[in-house]
Amino acid sequence: MAEHTSSSITIEAAPADVMRVIADFARYPDWTGEVKEAEVLAADAHGRAEQVRLVMDAGAIKDDQTLAYTWTGENEVSWTLVKSQMLRSLDGSYLLKPAASGGTEVTYQLTVDVKIPMLGMIKRKAEKVIIDRALAGLKKRVESGEKHEK
Repeated sequence: MAEHTSSSITIEAAPADVMRVIADFARYPDWTGEVKEAEVLAADAHGRAEQVRLVMDAGAIKDDQTLAYTWTGENEVSWTLVKSQMLRSLDGSYLLKPAASGGTEVTYQLTVDVKIPMLGMIKRKAEKVIIDRALAGLKKRVESGEKHEK
C-alpha cells in the first residue's frame, strides 16, 4: 500500500461552512494556488460533484486531470484519479471534525503517484507542500467570510 501524507488545521467556522467552500469547485482558482480551472462534469442527486476536471499548475507539475469524488455524510469527502497526463494515481480526502476549542479541525490526506520516476522522500515532500498550501488557502477563504456558490 502506498504511503500517504496528511496534515490538519483548525478553521474558525462551523463544519458546514468549511464543507461549503470545499464543495464549491468553481471557486477553487480563487483560493488554491495550483488550480487554474475547475469544471464539474457530473453531480449526484444532492448537487454534489461526482466528477471534476481540474487544470493544475504546481510549478514542476502541470496537469489536466479528472477526479471522482465520494461524499460520506456531511463531514467527509474523498477523491480518486480518473485520468491524468502526469499522474499514475491520486487519492485524497478532507475529514472535518468539530474542534475542542470551537471551529473545525480539517484533516487533509493525500497520496500521489507520478508517471515520472521520483524518490519517495521527494514525493512526500511535494505532497506535504500541496497539503499545507491547500489547508492555508482553505482557512483563509473560509475565515474571510466570502459568499460561496452551492
